[in-house]
Amino acid sequence: MSQKSAFVTGITGQDGSYLCELLLEKGYEVHGLVHRPDTLGGSNIKHLFNDPKIYNKQLFLHNGSFEDATHLRRIISKAKPTEFYHLAGQSSPRISLELPENTVDSIGMATLRLLEIIRDIPNPPRFLYASSSEVFGSPPHSPQDEHTPVNPTTPYGAAKAFSQQMARIYRIAYKLETCSAILYNHESPRRSGNFVTMKIARAVANIKKGRQTELTLGSLTGMRDWGWAPDYARGMWMILQGSPVDDYILATGKLHSVQNLVEFAFQSVGLNWKDYVKFSSDLVTTVEPLAPCGNPGKIKRVLGWENTVPFEEMVSRLVQSELAKLS
Repeated sequence: MSQKSAFVTGITGQDGSYLCELLLEKGYEVHGLVHRPDTLGGSNIKHLFNDPKIYNKQLFLHNGSFEDATHLRRIISKAKPTEFYHLAGQSSPRISLELPENTVDSIGMATLRLLEIIRDIPNPPRFLYASSSEVFGSPPHSPQDEHTPVNPTTPYGAAKAFSQQMARIYRIAYKLETCSAILYNHESPRRSGNFVTMKIARAVANIKKGRQTELTLGSLTGMRDWGWAPDYARGMWMILQGSPVDDYILATGKLHSVQNLVEFAFQSVGLNWKDYVKFSSDLVTTVEPLAPCGNPGKIKRVLGWENTVPFEEMVSRLVQSELAKLS
């Protein structure tokens, strides 16, 4: 059998980098789309980019942008991937309220362009779209599953829903092997610093090292379904190995509050959170009617996937990683 090859957009992001490592371990030839080649040296794949045994031998990076469909078509046709993972796009629901046009273009139209390109390839690859729990917006029940109505409440959620629906339409209308993974929150030391998990982990490490005296947060009651990012990257790979390909939720099915996150983070370095955490009403966001909690029952049953790192352990790993950076 010929070597499998994969194309990954968003390859320098948290999920893209873990997926890239997994695919390389499994012997794939991996192609990645990079928007800013000048940032590779400081990215999540710098260790692969700087390895002469891997870079340009098993891993190939292509400069490109979603606005340039002709160039994208050229790159993808040349790479001839057997699997395509579309992970890139503006990633903040909050920013999407300020930049709705940019969000819908970078998420929705980019996905549509890619689907059109693979539709024209003689041997179209299996295609996975990384969707989000934001497509459910304010869901009518918890936990949510693959049959929960899509009801987004932000331009980000709406653009994700559009992309997810398009992947389904191309599967039905054009008989392409296209699907979506609906991802709930998932964390790792590669998570960018503007997420609350990393804000807390970084502050706890700084407080432990005496570089910071307090941590200011908004409401501690907000709840999330938090998983371990490398598990979710593995889940996306497993989804594209399924036959036939289908849409799946990737989640833990367990909710934890921001307060749980804070407690475990401080506990992991032997400190009492109440001595350091201050409240600010300025940081309180609008009240969420229902916390997003996913039901991973289908993917456990059909593909045997599950999240392997418990919440407390995940929080401890984030803090330890931040401490290591300070040492």
